[in-house]
Amino acid sequence: MIERDIVAQKMKEFQIQEYIGSTLKKSGYSHTKLQRTPLGEKIVVYASRPGLVVGRQGQNIRRMTLDLKERFGLENPQIEVGEVENIYLDPQIVGEMISVSLERFGIERFKGVMHKTMANVMAGGALGIEIVVSGKVPSARARSWRVYEGYLKKCGEVSVSGVRVAHCIAQLKSGIIGIKISIMPPDIILPDYVRIKTEEEEATDKQTEQAKQQVAEQKAEEKRLTKEKKPRSKRAPEEKRSEEKKSEERKPRKPRQKKEPVPVEEPAKESVKEQVKEPIKEPAKEAEPQ
Repeated sequence: MIERDIVAQKMKEFQIQEYIGSTLKKSGYSHTKLQRTPLGEKIVVYASRPGLVVGRQGQNIRRMTLDLKERFGLENPQIEVGEVENIYLDPQIVGEMISVSLERFGIERFKGVMHKTMANVMAGGALGIEIVVSGKVPSARARSWRVYEGYLKKCGEVSVSGVRVAHCIAQLKSGIIGIKISIMPPDIILPDYVRIKTEEEEATDKQTEQAKQQVAEQKAEEKRLTKEKKPRSKRAPEEKRSEEKKSEERKPRKPRQKKEPVPVEEPAKESVKEQVKEPIKEPAKEAEPQ
């Protein structure tokens, strides 16, 4: 079934992304893109520190290609590394930064880490951010801590397709702590966004509309003049044939004249006497000698 093949392919892609994320931990890993080419599978890895991803003389890349061939059965995987321009607009990198700082300094300074990260993200140009840390922080009883700033969509299509969300974990002595990052990027276009045009913009829009109308009128006038100036003698042979056919169709057809039958002369009947044949005379026999 085609549906099963699609589901199996998506599961395989998810497993590849999970494996790459686990191997490239603490190297600024963001996300991966898988593309199928005639030469093989092309895997583009985006990270904030490409040097750690590549490794010394490309050791990490070579080891990763061998693992992808053995584990997932890829024939010819080609790995490329791309750099993330603004790391504070990528939720995966931001979550990894929080997890690394918590593992290094412990849970005593978790509030300062959260607020400092939130300020860096807002300074990077984000419209809004929300950070949720859940687990045994700071006591032995599990609970969740939430900090937010700016404008962040919580429902609707924009919250699904526009808001960037990532989940990370931090392994501490007290247990595993979950981190959820939601960032609203500055390039998102909201459906309720309204901008009032100035008088200068309205004047320029009117001028452009008038110019478009003038161009359309000029084109229509040129077409009309070319049709009027076009001589009949220089028409294409196909047009002439079509006109001849139309003229023939318009002409009334003459009724067909019925042909009179041609009289056939019967042969004269021969007389009965002529029909009677004369008897054939046999030759006389010679007398036999006695």
